[in-house]
Amino acid sequence: MTQAAPLPTERLKGRDWLMTQDWSDDEIETVLEVSETLKKEFRSGVTSLHLPHKTIFLIFLDKSTRTRNSFEAGITQLGGHAHFIDADTSQIAHGESPKDMGIILSSYGHGIAIRHDLVPGEGQAYMREVAKHADVPVINMQCDVDHPCQTLADLMTIREEFGKDLSELKIAVSWAYAPSYVKPMSVPQGLIMLMSRYGMKVTLAHPPEYTLMDDTMRIARENTERSGGRFEVVGSMEEAFEDADIVYPKSWGVESLYGKPEEAMKVAQQYRDWICDEAMMARAKERAVYMHCLPADRGSEVTDAVIDGPQSRVYPEAENRMHTAKALMALTM
Repeated sequence: MTQAAPLPTERLKGRDWLMTQDWSDDEIETVLEVSETLKKEFRSGVTSLHLPHKTIFLIFLDKSTRTRNSFEAGITQLGGHAHFIDADTSQIAHGESPKDMGIILSSYGHGIAIRHDLVPGEGQAYMREVAKHADVPVINMQCDVDHPCQTLADLMTIREEFGKDLSELKIAVSWAYAPSYVKPMSVPQGLIMLMSRYGMKVTLAHPPEYTLMDDTMRIARENTERSGGRFEVVGSMEEAFEDADIVYPKSWGVESLYGKPEEAMKVAQQYRDWICDEAMMARAKERAVYMHCLPADRGSEVTDAVIDGPQSRVYPEAENRMHTAKALMALTM
């Protein structure tokens, strides 16, 4: 049996992964390098048993497809096991405290991962309270502020496409119309916070009601100043897409209207023309790539011709969710 490459460092053991901003550039680079190695090993049939017999608890306060399965498949491939905890069918629904969850689950296993993303002001605070009392690493599988597992996979995908030097690349992060439900703000917020660290030209586009959280905007501006990139906010998808190398149009909600779905949808319906179609893609560079965290509202956020077309990278992007999740678990647990 071919042996897996050893992990490059022990210095990340026990670290929480709650926001990308909590980790240095060097630390994120280590995670990306391990992700690349694990991806090569997986595709070559190499067994990478870095976490034999270890257990991670996956706590979900929202629905999931890619996140749950990337973590469950990933920990299995590393030699460990995942316990899925649905908040609605556990004592969390009856008010069990994050302190108790952190202490008790730490005594049962080796890692805790949490998704709590639909209520502004709650998810990140909940995770930090769990982490405060846990003796094992806590991983953010998406909160109200950031989706660091998704944006890490996005960064990996962009590097596979364009190389490691991302300076001078332009990424357009745009709101798009979706009638399905009021989606979290954490993906666009995570994107502007992470991509602004790499000297990129980050353009954020949204209708006036869809502003992002002040702290995430501040972090994006500060990161841009340090990296020498550019960060701007515009009022149309068309302007954002002009000469872009990467386009990332997706829906999110109005911060003040979470918990008021009918009002939120009335606002969204004013902007049904915010859709990524072939004409919109033509505004970007010829080699531009389309990205989306999925699931996308086909026919509303994006047309089939774009998401299924040659510029789409949504499936490699989704695959990279597993490889980056494996790297995070292997390095921290």
